[in-house]
Amino acid sequence: MKPLAGTAVIGIGNEFRRDDGLGWAAIALLRARKAQRALPPGTELAQCDGDPGRLISIWEGKALTFVVDACFPPAAQPGRTHRWCVSPGGMPHPAAAGRQSTHGLGLAEAVCLADRVGRGPGRLIVYAVEGADRSLGTGLTPAVAAALPLLTLRIEADVRRHDERTRRTGFEPRSREV
Repeated sequence: MKPLAGTAVIGIGNEFRRDDGLGWAAIALLRARKAQRALPPGTELAQCDGDPGRLISIWEGKALTFVVDACFPPAAQPGRTHRWCVSPGGMPHPAAAGRQSTHGLGLAEAVCLADRVGRGPGRLIVYAVEGADRSLGTGLTPAVAAALPLLTLRIEADVRRHDERTRRTGFEPRSREV
């Protein structure tokens, strides 16, 4: 068994459902910037439709995983960004029945499933941006598109901060053995 290592940044969404394409747009912007400002070695950038099996295959073995997704609360303020850290096994309960999502199962369900089979992410940081439109079509609404540059800068800073801490200490605090 080897210790968890590396970082995954996963953009969840559907680029053909307007603001739900935010996660994919964030990964595209991070990839474009990577040519100018390389991310630390061991950083994987991935786009995912939110399928639990695909999410698990991306974050498995990673010490740190970032998930970027759009959210659509009842009183949304499009472009408002939320960030929270989730310790292993600490994901909120799955969403209630009847929720509106463009994903079959949500992130909470994927994390719960992964934890039950011993394949959960090491440390998980979730960025969710409130969206306005998830109808069929391409392109983000103006408020969500305006939030994208700052969001990706925050993610880059988090990735670099994690890398610096890992290099300084020689290991990722609280990472479990797999």
